[in-house]
Amino acid sequence: MSIRRPLRILFFAEGVTLAHVARPMSIAQGLDPQIFDCTIACHPRYSRFLSDVPWKNAELNSIETAQFLDALSRGRPVYDLPTLRDYVREDLALIDRIQPDVVVGDFRLSLSVSARLARVPYLTVTNAYWSPHYAHRSFPLPVLPMTRLLPIPVAKFLFDAAQPIAFPMHCRPLNLLRQENGLPSLGTDLRRVYTDADMTLYADDPDLFPLIDAPDRHRFLGPVLWEPAMTLPAWWNELPDDRPLVYVTLGTSGPSGLLTQVLDSLSNLQVTVIASSAGQDMGQQRGNAFVAPYLPGTTAAARSVCVICNGGSLTSYQALIAGVPVLGIASNMDQFMNMEGLVRAGVGTCLRSDRMSKQQLGWSARCLVEQPGTKDRARELAGKMRESNNGGVFEKAVLELSQVFSIDKTSRTRP
Repeated sequence: MSIRRPLRILFFAEGVTLAHVARPMSIAQGLDPQIFDCTIACHPRYSRFLSDVPWKNAELNSIETAQFLDALSRGRPVYDLPTLRDYVREDLALIDRIQPDVVVGDFRLSLSVSARLARVPYLTVTNAYWSPHYAHRSFPLPVLPMTRLLPIPVAKFLFDAAQPIAFPMHCRPLNLLRQENGLPSLGTDLRRVYTDADMTLYADDPDLFPLIDAPDRHRFLGPVLWEPAMTLPAWWNELPDDRPLVYVTLGTSGPSGLLTQVLDSLSNLQVTVIASSAGQDMGQQRGNAFVAPYLPGTTAAARSVCVICNGGSLTSYQALIAGVPVLGIASNMDQFMNMEGLVRAGVGTCLRSDRMSKQQLGWSARCLVEQPGTKDRARELAGKMRESNNGGVFEKAVLELSQVFSIDKTSRTRP
């Protein structure tokens, strides 16, 4: 007897930062459970966000956030071959247990191998600035040990000169893993390694990050917004209303001690600061700043005239969808690439975390607060982004991909 059942989707959320877990949660939250049966696999460190949710949960090993950030800060490959081999074994065990119709990865690079070995359609969610088809193809200079010692122009020259050697090193572990499993190399373009899938969806606005000659299986999902359900701090409804609000959050990937430096830099401005400490115990008030371990980002951005963050895409879109400009204090390549798009569009300012001074931060924040043109452009962009339908785009992509792999999306015999 043929029994209707939802299409099974298994999300692999690589737990190196909250953003890679937040996007799968946001997508799953918006799917119709009558059509899609979702399981999100992620590291237990994010379990506090996974209670009372409309999907199933599964545990998934990920390297530690500190290990990930240390590799980025030193310009080293994030994953070595033994780690990726372990990931594939765990991926395959989960796929065998869940029996998904489609797997979806957010920075789970091992799925480039494991999904193909399991013969399951594989969709990845990533950012358009990592696409091989991105219109702006140069790589900005991240914060590295040499950038703390050398003048930036000299460090940039050395960084560009080293790319033909360094970037293939970042691609090598995954290419070796693919070779071991009878799959062809992805070459030495890191962008191919980061975006390889049967279908690639970009969680970005196409006006900010345009593509050139992208194939049909590379599509814009649109900004993916997420904020956790939480109890608001006691001070939330008692903030002074005589000064503009500035929202500060450096997320889980900001350099240690940077939040304190930022709050100290803003202490002399005629603003009220609301800040998320990403779990750090900093008390509830520091000068003109009201602090909580976590804040609802989209709601906090909507109350503010400026958002100061680490330049990551998740917080940037929380600000932009509220029509608020972004001051990004960037460290790693991903943050610099995201902020380049915002700066080009006139909706953001980017500072280097290795060169930021108290005076520079205060001046940059004051400019964003006081210049109406930046806020006007942010509000105009927000109007366009609110029209995006990432839930519809995702559903269409999954159903199309399942058809390509000969999966009947409406009626199946339950195993």
